[in-house]
Amino acid sequence: MSDVTAPPEFDPRNVSEPLRIALGDRYLTYALSTIMHRALPDARDGLKPVHRRILYAMRELRLSSTGGFRKSAKISGDVMGNYHPHGDAAIYDAMARLAQDFNVRYPLVDGQGNFGNIDGDNPAASRYTEARMTAVAEAMLEGLNENAVDFRENYDGTLTEPVVLPAQFPNLLANGSSGIAVGMATNIPPHNISELVDACIHLIKFPNAGDDKLLDFVPGPDFPTGGIIVEPAENIANAYRTGKGGFRLRCRYEVEDLGRGAWQIVVTEIPYQVQKSKLIEKIAELIQLKKIPILADVRDESADDIRLILEPRSKNVDPEVLMGMLYRSSDLEVRFSLNMNVLIDGLTPKVCSMKEVLRAFLDHRREVLQRRSAHRMEKIDHRLEVLEGFIVAFLNLDRVIDIIRYDDDPKAALMAEDWGKDHVRATNEADYVPPAPTTENSLSEVQADAILNMRLRSLRRLEEMELLREQAALMEERAGLEDLLENDELQWTSIIDQLRATKKQFGKDWTLDGKNIGKRRSTFAEAGEIEDVPLEAMIDREPITVVCSEMGWIRAMTGHIDLNRELKFKDGDGPRFIFHAETTDRLLVFGSNGRFYTVSAATLPGGRGMGEPLRLMVDLPNDVQIIDIFIHKAGRKLLVASSAGDGFVVPEDEVLAQTRTGKQVLNVRGDGKAMICAPIAGDSVAVVGENRKVLVFGLDELPEMGRGKGVRLQKYKDGGMSDATTFVRADGLSWLDPAGRTRTESDLTEWTGKRAGSGRMAPRGFPRDNRFG
Repeated sequence: MSDVTAPPEFDPRNVSEPLRIALGDRYLTYALSTIMHRALPDARDGLKPVHRRILYAMRELRLSSTGGFRKSAKISGDVMGNYHPHGDAAIYDAMARLAQDFNVRYPLVDGQGNFGNIDGDNPAASRYTEARMTAVAEAMLEGLNENAVDFRENYDGTLTEPVVLPAQFPNLLANGSSGIAVGMATNIPPHNISELVDACIHLIKFPNAGDDKLLDFVPGPDFPTGGIIVEPAENIANAYRTGKGGFRLRCRYEVEDLGRGAWQIVVTEIPYQVQKSKLIEKIAELIQLKKIPILADVRDESADDIRLILEPRSKNVDPEVLMGMLYRSSDLEVRFSLNMNVLIDGLTPKVCSMKEVLRAFLDHRREVLQRRSAHRMEKIDHRLEVLEGFIVAFLNLDRVIDIIRYDDDPKAALMAEDWGKDHVRATNEADYVPPAPTTENSLSEVQADAILNMRLRSLRRLEEMELLREQAALMEERAGLEDLLENDELQWTSIIDQLRATKKQFGKDWTLDGKNIGKRRSTFAEAGEIEDVPLEAMIDREPITVVCSEMGWIRAMTGHIDLNRELKFKDGDGPRFIFHAETTDRLLVFGSNGRFYTVSAATLPGGRGMGEPLRLMVDLPNDVQIIDIFIHKAGRKLLVASSAGDGFVVPEDEVLAQTRTGKQVLNVRGDGKAMICAPIAGDSVAVVGENRKVLVFGLDELPEMGRGKGVRLQKYKDGGMSDATTFVRADGLSWLDPAGRTRTESDLTEWTGKRAGSGRMAPRGFPRDNRFG
């Protein structure tokens, strides 16, 4: 303890310091704790503290891979009580993940019971499930009882736990890891043990080998759920070289022939960490919203294996086109990010390349080998000392028996006797001569204790030849260990032999319960170019009749029906727009806010009911009126105008909207609103205001724009525009009179003027509603 004491007035509860420093120190402490003791794995054994403690607790419970199971509640309870002072739910979740063969490439826990599934269902409660270690976990722990690693005190100082596990294989890359710390994160995919061992052996033989050379042995991740990696080779190489990157992973599928030209797609492997149930829900949603109109149905026929059925709408659909659309729209293709941020020496976080991670593992294995060898030498030295005492006892058996039988302190007498002299057997206690104290040819305390603890029945088997044979064998082993500890080359050779043994046990021929576990599951392929097929090309061309009511309910009736036919609408509603179209058409909706919205005719609801509100299909505000709905025709031009009398010409191709929110084309301000959307058909423009004045001018006076307020078409003192149209000047201006007859005015000299003029009163017989038709 320190001799310096605090002054009497010092109170540790009332220490003043700036808030910035206080918060900074405490946050830094929290950040370091999260980085080092929770979120980031150790590069040497690839485990986080919670996983390491789970495996060590299972070892202490003797839950070997060939033994019995124990309740998961018992295991998580021991971990929490002895090593990991956190919630038992978090511990059980971590243990359950180690048992999920769809999450972990080489499971470390053998679970019995419901440990969750690939659909995303949670494991059963810990009181219902049981667990034990797998052979892979035992390989991670081998050597713990041979001083292979350092131990530290647990959180309350009553027990000890390993700082790191010996780890026979590079578990960090074999099983991967993911975690989020403070200001940093890690995400490492799983790999194949056989390939990793080959890379380690090559790195031992050629320490200066580059990351690109290691890719000859480890071409990429090996996900437990399989799949096809379509990331370009140069991107994979760069990711392993820098420790950051990503991998595009697709599902594996096959086309199943149903006969008579019909077929279906069967997905047999889905991407890593994709929940099958959510994947099916997403695909079903795409079908319902008709975003992939060539897909008719999705079914889940999975049992023990994955079997998702994708049924096309037509047998004429190209399977690759269908899968290409699903890759873009669903999790049948995902991108797995690589961020190899690990504790490279157990203390310092660093983003490492593949070579750095494998080098950290190999350096760790060398240290484990040295420590285990030194520990074995200590055991051999102790045994040789005992054997030497046994040989002395065998050669002087009568004297040993006399000392044990007659001496008051046999241990001290055995240690004091000079065993190099000849001794006479005592016939009785009176003939017994106690040994004179000497330091020559005496026994050590260890040897004396071993002789005294030896059973009587062992004397008949205590033959000199057997003792000498064991002594010679141990001396030979000790000499080999001495050579090993003094020779770096022998150490690396021994590590190579250990790695090859691991590869033989867990390599590509490893089978468990009749299933090949070791072979590579994820394969590689080129992504190829996915054709951008237009929506119209994927939809069967069928005639429909589009019906939109005054309240904005829209539907598509099959076939081209009579446009004058009486249709049913909701109470208080009636017809507004009705026209013939085809399922391949795109409909343009023009709102009073000046925005154009695009709707695919194939996505319209059927005509059996009343339809659906158009405002649910596009983001059309409730206070915005629908000005017009019509079929999009490529290359056509439109005249758009507002109630204020401003307008311009816009190419119809430029008003197509790609999103639900539409595309703003005509800007309106204040009380003004969009009012006119008419196809260009002629060389002249006719405008009529609410004051019944008509103005005719040339179309060439209007600018062609993509978006804006436009220019003034007609000037008004009061009111605004009522209608506008385009026409061929030579054919005259036509309109419908109140009696329904078409009237045409050929001589338009009186109403012709420049754009933005006031115009003249409408011709006799012009409709009272101030509309051209």
